[in-house]
Amino acid sequence: MKKVVLVTGASSGIGKETAKLLVQKGYTVYGASRRVEKMADLKAEGVNLLEMDVTDEASMVAGVNKILQNESRIDILINNAGYGSFGALEDVPMSEAKYQFEVNIFGLARLTQLVLPSMRKQHSGRIINVSSIGGSLGEPHGSWYHATKYAVEGLSDCLRMEVKQFGIDVVVIKPGAILTEWNTIAREKLLEVSGDTDYKVLATKHAKLMATADKSASLPIVVAKTIVRSVVVRRPKTRYATGGGAKIILFVRRILSDRMFDRLVLSLLK
Repeated sequence: MKKVVLVTGASSGIGKETAKLLVQKGYTVYGASRRVEKMADLKAEGVNLLEMDVTDEASMVAGVNKILQNESRIDILINNAGYGSFGALEDVPMSEAKYQFEVNIFGLARLTQLVLPSMRKQHSGRIINVSSIGGSLGEPHGSWYHATKYAVEGLSDCLRMEVKQFGIDVVVIKPGAILTEWNTIAREKLLEVSGDTDYKVLATKHAKLMATADKSASLPIVVAKTIVRSVVVRRPKTRYATGGGAKIILFVRRILSDRMFDRLVLSLLK
């Protein structure tokens, strides 16, 4: 019996590459996104398409129900949908802060709630949450984004212990710098929000640094391969750091004190 996978954020980047690889591996894959038209190429490769907005309860319920009606099971949930928006904490409207939490943590949590009953019933399953190295460290102007990723890490740790009794694994994927539209969106938002405030000097320097990040960034396929590895292995690790300097950055963060790490980051913005 083919295992059934639901991948969110499948319209581009990491999600799209993951869906492609899993189909090639013989899985039954459902790719979910708000923009179904951007997944036309996935349909041609055998991915089942779902229109789903992780901030919309009805669309999530309908999507999960459709998979269960068609397949009678969901074996793997890959919570990949995410959103990044930067700006100084003082400058970012609370509406924008709440939206980041809606996409990055509440949508992830609600979709997890929706698939868990079927996983518990079959006494097997795997939930893979795409976090970021930003869930283990901070940087200027990233307060709300990093807060959501720290939340994903904490949620995953708690969930992992809760569902172990039902034979369900929980895995966290921690990408570094990746060549996706995330960087452009975050950078543009940073200048829009803080480019003309009292934080403009540091914000402008940060935006310029972010614009050069592509030089050290990895292609989305690098993360997709890591996700697939966490899917196919019998006993997955609890965390996988991958792509764009992720492992070395996390190592540096572990060995430096908070203030030493602050100085290192700020030195890059001079």
